[in-house]
Amino acid sequence: MRSGWADTERDGLEPSAQSPYAAKRRKALSAAFPGDRLVIPSGNLKVRSNDTDYPFRASCDYVYLTGDQTENSVLILEPKADGGHEAAIYLLPRSNREDGEFWLSGYGELWVGRRNSLTEAAAILGLATRDSRQAAEQLAEAIVADQGVVTRILRGHDEQLDAVVDLASGRDERAAAELDEELKVFLHGMRLVKDEWEIEQMRRACAATATGFTDVVRELGQAIATSERWIEGTFYRRARVEGNDVGYGSICAAGPHATTLHWVRNDGAVRPGELLLLDAGVETDTLYTADVTRTLPIDGRFSELQKKIYEAVYDAQEAGIAAVRPGARFRDFHEASQRVLAERLVEWGLLEGPAERVIELGLQRRYTLHGTGHMLGLDVHDCADARTEDYVDAQLVPGMILTVEPGLYFQLDDLTVPEEYRGVGVRIEDDILVTADGNENLSAALPRTVAGIEQWMGSLRD
Repeated sequence: MRSGWADTERDGLEPSAQSPYAAKRRKALSAAFPGDRLVIPSGNLKVRSNDTDYPFRASCDYVYLTGDQTENSVLILEPKADGGHEAAIYLLPRSNREDGEFWLSGYGELWVGRRNSLTEAAAILGLATRDSRQAAEQLAEAIVADQGVVTRILRGHDEQLDAVVDLASGRDERAAAELDEELKVFLHGMRLVKDEWEIEQMRRACAATATGFTDVVRELGQAIATSERWIEGTFYRRARVEGNDVGYGSICAAGPHATTLHWVRNDGAVRPGELLLLDAGVETDTLYTADVTRTLPIDGRFSELQKKIYEAVYDAQEAGIAAVRPGARFRDFHEASQRVLAERLVEWGLLEGPAERVIELGLQRRYTLHGTGHMLGLDVHDCADARTEDYVDAQLVPGMILTVEPGLYFQLDDLTVPEEYRGVGVRIEDDILVTADGNENLSAALPRTVAGIEQWMGSLRD
């Protein structure tokens, strides 16, 4: 068992396409924290049940700075005496047949598959590589050896490394929390503006997502015969074929379920004459996700009431998208969308006008329920921990990617609206790139108008 195996080490490997971009990001991080030791873990496997784990998904900031996606790994930036940092990534090396490690369940390569050797990983990632089994010990030694160096860790991803930093540093708990929070906030702020490589990943995610929506429309007949689960499974298959996974739990909400904002049970009936609200996104193999919503007539044609509600949301989205441009406030597209919806609700007699009064009092929120969008990238709600002044209170700049997703939702038991409205929910969502002269709809391949949707669905189901 221990002998007679070929040498499979690969020579001449080229750096990944992401490698030079990750290097620039590390350089910016280094400049922001001169003299500090920075520790960014990938995270560990989490138990799903008994002896089975959830599929591993590396922490976004670790992926952003390295391009690596392996578990039990860590990036450490060690400050240099003459300025800057020495970056090294600690990874689990190839498992060894001679000492029996290869055969062990859990992490032996017989069970989980071949890993890159440290030499191979160094070539692909453009980083110095070290054995992750020694990371905790070496980190503790470095901290103890020079207590004058501040150590910051991206907390919450690796309990062992969190404990090592706390114990070796002897840090005051409150002061330590502030140091680590500053690191997290800075990283989320860095990720607000996407570079050209990231934008291309988002284009790929949106293209695969459009294909997934097309798959769903083609299989609506099977969904009618079964349940929302068919829709969920159909989209998931596309996500796995063209990417890594879905970027979040797909919302496959048919009929009244569309009025539940995060309906992910996906176990309800799919009935002709009702609407399907499908909110789903493919996550690429580089872990960037799309986030797209379409509200579709299950039998391919909108009723008059469905059309009226849909076109109000469409007009609100158009106003929101038009407000996305360099120099505009992040909040502008939300306010533009909400104004249109308030005007329609007054026009329909559901709220007492004028629209300015409705907006001032926030009365439309009974039916609009949520904000009109968020940043998008490695996380579906990307950069959530960035400083308020850099995000929700900031001006938009080229390279930002955000969603514009207004909606109207009339609950089944809402006695403030006519009976025919009850149980109808409509949301339209697209992924918008801020460009130098305006914006680009990255998910525009999917139709949005009533006529466009009906024609598209008809062409796929004929």
